[in-house]
Amino acid sequence: MFKTILFPLDRSREAQEAIAVAIDLVQKYQSKLILLSVVETPDLDAEVLEDPVMQSPDAIDQLLHSAQDLFAQRGIAAEILQREGKPAFTICDVADELNVNLIVMGSRGIGLDLEHTTESVANRVINLSPCPVLIVP
Repeated sequence: MFKTILFPLDRSREAQEAIAVAIDLVQKYQSKLILLSVVETPDLDAEVLEDPVMQSPDAIDQLLHSAQDLFAQRGIAAEILQREGKPAFTICDVADELNVNLIVMGSRGIGLDLEHTTESVANRVINLSPCPVLIVP
């Protein structure tokens, strides 16, 4: 059913909590797993300051390899992919490009601040995705 699953991740608690769901789905459907992290393009007009770590290719590379090791401990081979851009658009572009069958992600990442009305990356992905999206609270 889900031949290829895309798991976008950042440093958020919600992304970490979504790992268990991704593991279960990959094992159940024997899916190919692609881990994606986006090096964020700085938004000079943003009201909310973005996480500077997510703007560092080296930090993103370390995050992806740590996640890949975590999945490997559960017997899951995961492909890693690093892209640059705006997270929601990049996630959806990658899903379309790679013919992904499902995107699994946390409900909100580090870019959403409760004091502001900034729309979450997860909400944008839901609205733009070329495939089903499973949001893990």
